Amino acid sequence: MSEFQEFLNEQLQDDEFRKEWEDIQPEMDVIRAMVDARISQNLTQKELAERTGINQADISKLENGTRNPSLKLLKRLADGMGMTLKLEFVPKSPAKVK
Repeated sequence: MSEFQEFLNEQLQDDEFRKEWEDIQPEMDVIRAMVDARISQNLTQKELAERTGINQADISKLENGTRNPSLKLLKRLADGMGMTLKLEFVPKSPAKVK
């Protein structure tokens, strides 16, 4: 297990930290999906910017989490990568018993 994972596991024992961590996971999932999709297409941010008409600096901000994308912007990114945007609601996992 990595040092980071060990540290994270320790921090997740704190209820307040765990709540904050869980609260940011949807945003992190979107960022991860954007980056993974771009990389799977072997595209640089600049190339994706050229395909979508979205400024490369804005793509960078989206990928580093300093800008929140609209659904319209996510669709433009997906279109630029030849992909379809799919959102889904999934049931929450039952609370784990300690």
